[in-house]
Amino acid sequence: MEYKASGIPVHYVEHGDGAPILVLHGAGVDHREMVGAMEPIFGELLDCLRLYPDLPGMGQTPASGTLNSADDVLDLLLAFVDGVIGDRRFRLIGHSAGAYYARAIAGRYPEQVAGLALICPLGENIRNVPAHQVLHASVDPGEMLGPAEESVFRDYFVVQTQATLERYKEYVVPALGLVDEAGLERIGQHWRFSGSPEGGPPYSGPVLILTGRQDSMVGYASQWDLLEHYPRATFAVLDRAGHALPHEQPGLIKALIIEWLDRVREHRIGTDL
Repeated sequence: MEYKASGIPVHYVEHGDGAPILVLHGAGVDHREMVGAMEPIFGELLDCLRLYPDLPGMGQTPASGTLNSADDVLDLLLAFVDGVIGDRRFRLIGHSAGAYYARAIAGRYPEQVAGLALICPLGENIRNVPAHQVLHASVDPGEMLGPAEESVFRDYFVVQTQATLERYKEYVVPALGLVDEAGLERIGQHWRFSGSPEGGPPYSGPVLILTGRQDSMVGYASQWDLLEHYPRATFAVLDRAGHALPHEQPGLIKALIIEWLDRVREHRIGTDL
């Protein structure tokens, strides 16, 4: 599907029907990575419309020359929300850079965002990032991947098994050749928002913050600082998980996402009384 937001065609897919959930992927991939991570969870739920857009410069959404900063991408996403979701309340999930945008959307639309889930969230003040290490390897990716794809797999996953390799091939590899490197580089030169996503009053909805103990891209330490802005947040550091946490700990992420959804539902009922 496609929605033209601010004159830019935003490609997205949707699954299910009902109350919206907007899911934002990270950098260098497209909507398929989060579809692969979330649909095994959401596919079992009723009354749930899942929206997975491609962020600019990835998948089938172009990085138009009018997009030169994170602020520009945020404006595009807000236009997408206004056009596709409208004034309905929605739940919001983001992974990595997608979580950075999710924080900003919740800051702009705090009453409309019913709940916020941040997975390996990118932040402005990353610190204490561990070096990449492979905790478990039981497969040779070179037997199934080309040299470039193999290199990405080895650098991305700390758990390298047949299961994570198959998820990588299905949900990550197809997007690698679609990345507009020049467009992402242009936007990346101004990747910080002009104002902090947490610059306003504390966000009162239920929040889930998931980090990987072995995440060598954004770490896990600086995300703890977010708790001051999110008084209803659950914070978890998962061992045996790097930046590919959704693929490496699918059982734990499913349990924590379902618990978060329960808290969002409970909070909504409480505020409607």
